[in-house]
Amino acid sequence: MDKIFLQEIYIDTLIGIYDWERNTTQTLRFDIEMDWDIRAAARSDAITDTLDYDAISQTLVTFVTNSRYQLIETLAEELAATLLAQYAIPKLILTVTKPVKLHGQNYAKIVIERSAK
Repeated sequence: MDKIFLQEIYIDTLIGIYDWERNTTQTLRFDIEMDWDIRAAARSDAITDTLDYDAISQTLVTFVTNSRYQLIETLAEELAATLLAQYAIPKLILTVTKPVKLHGQNYAKIVIERSAK
């Protein structure tokens, strides 16, 4: 299966469990790997035969900007379900990275893999 990647999409949103996190936006990073057979698009040279990167990124930005989850796990799960349903993607791997204050400047990262039902 072919792969289409959208990488290093940075979005500000409210996320977190601590009081201070509920009062300020944080910048999350999103990376998405999507299965897609690109042969039809390669033959036709038409956007209608492939994944529209702009539409997917706009869905991503709107969803995340409007979200108010506490956990990045919940955000990732709901976002993956939305993308799979809206764009008929057979399978995707979604990475969400969040800055955390553990010891200096650190990041928490989760990676989920989901398939269409």
